[in-house]
Amino acid sequence: MPKGIDAMQDDLVDPDIRRFVDAIAAAYAGQGVPAGIAARRRIAEEVRKPWSEGGPVMAESIDLDMGGVRLRLHRPVPDVTLPVMLYIHGGGWVLFSVETHDRLMREYAARAGIAVIGIDYSLAPENKFPVALEECAAALDWIGAHAAALNLDARRILIGGDSAGANLSVATCLLQRQRGRPLPQAMVLNYGAFAPEALPSYARFGGEGFSLEVDEMDAFWADYVDEAGQLADPLVAPMRADLTGLPPAFLAIAECDILADCNHAFAKALAAAQVPVEAVTYCGATHSFLEAVSIAPLAERAFDEQAAWIARTIGHGHAL
Repeated sequence: MPKGIDAMQDDLVDPDIRRFVDAIAAAYAGQGVPAGIAARRRIAEEVRKPWSEGGPVMAESIDLDMGGVRLRLHRPVPDVTLPVMLYIHGGGWVLFSVETHDRLMREYAARAGIAVIGIDYSLAPENKFPVALEECAAALDWIGAHAAALNLDARRILIGGDSAGANLSVATCLLQRQRGRPLPQAMVLNYGAFAPEALPSYARFGGEGFSLEVDEMDAFWADYVDEAGQLADPLVAPMRADLTGLPPAFLAIAECDILADCNHAFAKALAAAQVPVEAVTYCGATHSFLEAVSIAPLAERAFDEQAAWIARTIGHGHAL
């Protein structure tokens, strides 16, 4: 049900995305107020479950173990050496998993004709920066080392994620560059959290009815770090980083998202650093809109445009 925002603002949101946002809000409301982080995560998994089901059927979906960290591999076709994307889920570094983002990963696999490996990185606040970042960097190295055994193309590895996962994707590339480790071929960045500043889109889209609220985002940043000073670290807030030499990036920007202005600014920062960047603003989209792919043509279009960009960028033949 709509959450009481005025009609003019409500009209900004794509009708199918509005159905998704309202359904998520109603599902959370039906769960009551969670007592503690474990209950909050359990409820989040239940609320997201219907949206992670259905969609493309994979030739292979298996869970792998990377030193105690779960990875999930989706392969759209058997017996072919495929490019692979490490996908890092969102959830403010605090929530969600490869389960909540399972359909997103399968959509990329099917539409781009690539393998996708998701990572269940350690969550905050129990595991603060840089634990998740170190795990994501380790996963990138792990994929490169195990590519041949998994029938993956070690020369065509991408990285991508949404929200906090987009943050971790960029930070992983920065950390790999710092360490002289191989970088992925491309970055797929969906409505990322690249800096904690409250830009004008916070005031415009930070209330009820837009998937991500200001207080919630502020709490995510606070949970991710040990102390506020760390928010200035470029590996926490990639907007502050020297972005020179990073891989080409596709930014999917949701128009009706508190992070919209941050994403526009980050796209400009990438371009200023001479990183090839394609930034697309999806009008009527809210934060998390890709998860509405089962009902929203706008989300389908975003996946298709990203799949086409992936094919052009890594020189992959065709989507499946």
